[in-house]
Amino acid sequence: MIALRVLALAVSVSGAAFAATPADTTDGARAPITLWPAGAPDAVGNTPADSATITPFLPAAGRASGTAAIIFPGGGYEHLATDHEGIQVARWLTSIGVTAFVVKYRLGPRYHHPTMLRDAQRAVRFVRARASQWAVDPTRIGVVGFSAGGHMASSVGTHFDVDAAAVTDDVGRASARPDFMVLVYPVITMTDPFAHRGSRTNLLGTNPSPELVRLFSNETQVSRRTPPTFLVATRDDRTVPIENSLRFYDALAADSVPVELHVFETGRHGFGLAASDAVLSIWPRLCEAWLRQHGWLDARPAAR
Repeated sequence: MIALRVLALAVSVSGAAFAATPADTTDGARAPITLWPAGAPDAVGNTPADSATITPFLPAAGRASGTAAIIFPGGGYEHLATDHEGIQVARWLTSIGVTAFVVKYRLGPRYHHPTMLRDAQRAVRFVRARASQWAVDPTRIGVVGFSAGGHMASSVGTHFDVDAAAVTDDVGRASARPDFMVLVYPVITMTDPFAHRGSRTNLLGTNPSPELVRLFSNETQVSRRTPPTFLVATRDDRTVPIENSLRFYDALAADSVPVELHVFETGRHGFGLAASDAVLSIWPRLCEAWLRQHGWLDARPAAR
């Protein structure tokens, strides 16, 4: 049995729920931006389901650190939990000085691999190529993912050298490698018995080859260039077994990648910021401390 490495202490923190706002607002939200203005690769139609967007959330004046985080909400690669795993997370991040971007990516069963990886890589490249527009340092761009969104974030963190789309514009030429990853109850493996089968089917189809299953079992794709990672999981998660996080932790540690893992004894899958839970709600503060420890919350002028 794999031992649990980190115990999170119970501390009560307060939180608040937020409503989505599609236009510019006083709380930092901006209008969604299409990631593929010339048309998304692999698009099978012209509906909103056939496009990918990012919605920027900006810190208050004087609060920005120059660090950015690109958020991938979960939903089993079939729907998106955009509110509690996207918008609320973005507003927490802006409160600590991080410029945030919530991604709407294409989903199964309408789409399968490589579409999702293309959208994920494009999101990182887009923010990096346009970093000066948001006063972001292009060397301090991370990804945050929940559940299947954690698989998407860990995919771009382990497959950044794979060009999933041949794009020759300035965005396509930017690096897709994130500088850090925050993964919360993430889907990591595609192999039984610990795979989340709905995510696997929606991402890889009903009968993926063993080679494709291994390729997107991201614990097998870690290298020394995988970004530093912060992991959160619960021991009794019945939807995405904790072994997903444990296997990824082991793989990162084996390659000497900086990694921190927090395992809570109990907590339902999909808790987001867990603002109403006195125990689970500590994880954003633990994450903030980790980001600060690595210097990502230190104010730094954006590189031009």
